Amino acid sequence: MAVHQHIMDSTPGTIVVGFDGSAESRAAADWAAREAALRGAAVKLVHVRQPVPEPMGESLRQVLEAHRHWAERLPHETAQELRTRHPGVDVDTEQPGGAAADVLLEAARDAELLVLGSRALGGLAGFLVGSVGRSVAGRTGTPVVLVRAGEKAADEHLADATGAPSETTGFRPVVLGLDTGAPDGKLIAFAFEEALRRTAPLVVVQGWNLAPYYLYSAAPGIEPFEEIARDQAAALTETLRPWREKYPDVEVVEASRQGGPAEHLIDASGQASLVVVGRRTRRGPLGTHIGSVAQAVMHHATAPVAVVPHD
Repeated sequence: MAVHQHIMDSTPGTIVVGFDGSAESRAAADWAAREAALRGAAVKLVHVRQPVPEPMGESLRQVLEAHRHWAERLPHETAQELRTRHPGVDVDTEQPGGAAADVLLEAARDAELLVLGSRALGGLAGFLVGSVGRSVAGRTGTPVVLVRAGEKAADEHLADATGAPSETTGFRPVVLGLDTGAPDGKLIAFAFEEALRRTAPLVVVQGWNLAPYYLYSAAPGIEPFEEIARDQAAALTETLRPWREKYPDVEVVEASRQGGPAEHLIDASGQASLVVVGRRTRRGPLGTHIGSVAQAVMHHATAPVAVVPHD
């Protein structure tokens, strides 16, 4: 089966970037251009215009007007920089007005991806995903990729012979967080396609915990931990079997480990080019939301994170 042909034959799409001129949105724009080159897609920088409030003093108005003109010029300058660095990628800009989350949701409606920046907090605190980013990631039907400020292309590649980051080496693995109790084809396919585009291994991480009753109900001579570990690993292998057949060119590494999945995914992100997690789209009484595992990974993974909505 020619899986590479499947990717190349798909209709070219658009990757939308929420852009506000910040360091994190610049990193997001550059990541989007690199991803677009892998996909044969176009990039659209969406900068949401903010109106100057009324009424106000003339001097303050002049300052805000000058800032607005700078902010409106910046996306065009960034687009030109991206075209120079990625000559095969079509880059466009759009500057609609309105509430930022609503504008980005509308812009992403027909996009392949929506890419947003996340700001580093420093130390072990992780990364700050702003209220707009959380709102959009929790409501859109389009996969959202969160890119931290300072993310560079070399960060996603294996170290060279000297141990230094390098864009000339192969990609680090793509990491997928998977719940074998409710595996979703859209999520799994997204991860396999990303690994295939990068010619990178796909590391599939499953976290599990030993239910308390197993500690008391095991028959004499049976070790509950070992039995459950074998069952969980077997379930992961069985879930991935048809996907290995569909994507024979992707090297798959199965990692079934005791403990919370978020902790294992965050740990694996240190050696990943991309971390992929799912988000259920079913609405609860308080609307859509992002699950605890995806939330933790969004805020603490050191690699770009793709949040893929699924049923």
